[in-house]
Amino acid sequence: MNRLTQSLVLVLLGGAVLRITTVSDEYLNYVKPGFRYLLIAAAATVLVVGAAGLFKKEDGHRGPWVAWLLTLPVFAIFLIAPPPLGSYAARSEEAPARPVGALTAYTPLTRPVNTMTIGEFLGRAWGDPARSLAGKQVKLTGFVVPSKKEGRWYVARMQIACCAADAVPLKVAVLGFPSPAENQWIEVTGTWVPPEADGPEPGTVAPEIDAVHVAEIPRPVEPYE
Repeated sequence: MNRLTQSLVLVLLGGAVLRITTVSDEYLNYVKPGFRYLLIAAAATVLVVGAAGLFKKEDGHRGPWVAWLLTLPVFAIFLIAPPPLGSYAARSEEAPARPVGALTAYTPLTRPVNTMTIGEFLGRAWGDPARSLAGKQVKLTGFVVPSKKEGRWYVARMQIACCAADAVPLKVAVLGFPSPAENQWIEVTGTWVPPEADGPEPGTVAPEIDAVHVAEIPRPVEPYE
């Protein structure tokens, strides 16, 4: 790969990242919204460096052939556009991770139906001494993950600290309602099922929700919590 080709790869890579951060929301499949302007700045820098290299005089130097592998991310962004992490990444029957930034005190739930993130639901179910979820109807949004256990399935959401590489699955077991198709995005409405006194310790199994309504929805623009 000569210098001209290397510069062209940089231009394509910078342009690809600029495309997914300025004319679409595809970057949200990989990072949190707050990283958008950092990505734009980095992509613009790479594009400028590549463009400058296109106008430099070729010195005859050639890099190793494996340098062509640098083109793979470019083609992945332009041609494949990997979707956000979904059911495959959350299929384990192990307890979901504790949500990042879980609170120890929560505001009262006063609405007829209380919309909340799956992370908040997990935090309240596992660590709220006031048991604020008890008897309250809540609405959760996530994608469907099947379960090996009969009579249940999961509503799940991946939580990220910065990017998809550090994603962890947050899951709530859904009872009393037929499962939609795997990976289908849904809104599930129901009430928390408090664990039995002699049951597993909170945090070692997914909390449960007794569903009264499940609605299929399009995938949200921001897929991660």
